[in-house]
Amino acid sequence: MPTPTDEQVQAADTFRAGHHLVLQAGAGTGKTTTVAMLAASTKRRGRYLAFNKDIARDAANRFPSTVMCKTAHATAYAALGHRYASRLNGPRQPAWKAGQALGITRPIRIGDHEISHKTLSHTVLRAVTRYCYSADRALSRNHVPNLRRLATHAERVQLADVVLPFAAKAWVDLQNPDQGAVRFEHDHYLKMWALTQPKIEADFLFLDEAQDTNPVLEQVFNAQRDHAQLVMVGDSAQAIYGWRGACDVMVDFDATALTLTRSFRFGPLLAEQANRWLELAEAPIRLTGSETTPTEIGDIANPDAVLCRTNIGAMAKVMRLLSEGRSVALARGGHTLAALALAARDLKEGRHSSHPELVLFGSWGEVQDYAAYDPAGGDLQPFVDLVDTHGPNAILAAVDELADEEHADVTVSTAHKAKGREWPTVRIGDDFVPPKDTDQLDAEGRPIPEPINDTDARLAYVAVTRARRGLDLGGLAWFDAHPADSKGPHEAVGRGDG
Repeated sequence: MPTPTDEQVQAADTFRAGHHLVLQAGAGTGKTTTVAMLAASTKRRGRYLAFNKDIARDAANRFPSTVMCKTAHATAYAALGHRYASRLNGPRQPAWKAGQALGITRPIRIGDHEISHKTLSHTVLRAVTRYCYSADRALSRNHVPNLRRLATHAERVQLADVVLPFAAKAWVDLQNPDQGAVRFEHDHYLKMWALTQPKIEADFLFLDEAQDTNPVLEQVFNAQRDHAQLVMVGDSAQAIYGWRGACDVMVDFDATALTLTRSFRFGPLLAEQANRWLELAEAPIRLTGSETTPTEIGDIANPDAVLCRTNIGAMAKVMRLLSEGRSVALARGGHTLAALALAARDLKEGRHSSHPELVLFGSWGEVQDYAAYDPAGGDLQPFVDLVDTHGPNAILAAVDELADEEHADVTVSTAHKAKGREWPTVRIGDDFVPPKDTDQLDAEGRPIPEPINDTDARLAYVAVTRARRGLDLGGLAWFDAHPADSKGPHEAVGRGDG
C-alpha cells in the first residue's frame, strides 16, 4: 500500500481513539482504501454497510475478516427478510391486479379528472414505497405521491383520502410471509426490519455513501450510537438522490469531522474544474489533483464515455451515435427509456398508458400541450421532442441495438448512473444547458443569467470528476462565461433517473 497521506493518518488516529467520525471524501481520494486502513488498524469486530452489492463485494476482498461487508438490504435480509423469501421470488404482475385484490375496482373522479383503477393502484403501491424510504413509523398522507395535473391542494387531499386506506391494506398484505396479493420487494423487508428497532452487533459501524442514505437507514444507523463507534463516509457534494427519498445525513451528524481532499484519479487541471462546482455547491471540501496523473481538458473526438444530465438526453445521444455507425452502450441498459417509449406509443395509438409519468393524459396531443404550455411540464419537453422527431418505434429499435459496455465504442450514461465510476476520457453531454437569462442587464447591457442552483452544481461536479486522462467540457463549456458567484436557490428541472 502507498504511503498514507496526512489526512488518512489523521483519520486512522481519530478512529483508533474511539471517536465517532464523519469523513468527507472527495472524488477519487481513496475513500475505500482509507476505510480499509481504519478497519485493519484494530482487532475489534466491525460492520461495513455498502451502497450496493458490487461495492460490498469489493470491500470484502480488501477488508480484514474481522469486518463483515454487506449492503443494508443484505443485513436486513439475514435478520428478518429471509422469512419472506418465497414471496420475493413471486411472478411479476401489473399493479392493477394487486389493486383489484385490495378492492380497487372502479375509477374515481377528482375535479375534472377521472382517475382510473389502474392509476389508483399504481399510486397506492408508490405510497407504500415512499413509506418504506421514510423513517416514519406509520403510513400517512405525506407518503401519497402527487399526480401530474392534479394542481390544487384540495385535489391532492382528496387523492390522499382515497389512497391511504388502500395503502394501509397493502402494508397489512405484505406482513404475510407466505402469500399475498402485493408483489413483495426488498425495500419492504428493510422497512419491517427498521421498525423492529434492531441492534447491530458490532464494535464499530461504517456507513458508506452516507450522503445518499434514505431516512429509514439513517434512523437504524444512528440508533447504534450507544454501543458502537459510528463512522460515516461519503461526499456531500455528490448528494444527488434527494428526489428518491435520500438526504445528506453527513451535515448534521454529531461526530469528529475530517476530510480527504487529494484525488488520485485525476490531475490538477481537473481538480480546478471540480473546485469551481464545489464552491457553487457550498461543499465542505476543495480538491487537489495528483501531479503524477495529468488530465487534459479540451476537445475529444472519440471519448470513452458521454455523460448526460437526463435519461432523455442520454437517449438522444445514443440515437445520434447509432446513426453515425458507432457501437454504443447505455449504462444500466435502456429499460427506463423503453418504458417511456411504450407509454408514448400507447397514447399516440389512442390507448391510455399506465406509466406513472403519463397516466393522467388521454392522448399524445395532451402531453405535447402540457410540455409546451404548462410551467410544471417543461421537463417533459425533451422527451416530446425525441418522440416527435424519431417516433416510439425508432426509440425502441435503438434500445434493441445497444451493445454491452465491454464491446462498445462508447458508453452513454446519465451523471446519476455514472456515480462511483470512472473512464479514461469523458465528454459532457449537450443537455447540461446554461441557466436562462433574467430580465436584468449587467453594466454592459447584457442579460444576467439566473444563478446556478445547488442541485445542478453537484451534478456537474459528479460528471466532471469521472474522467482520468481527458475531459471534454462539451455541454458545460458555457460555465466559463457565467457570473457564477451569484448562486441562488431556484429549482432544477428534470433529473437523470426520472
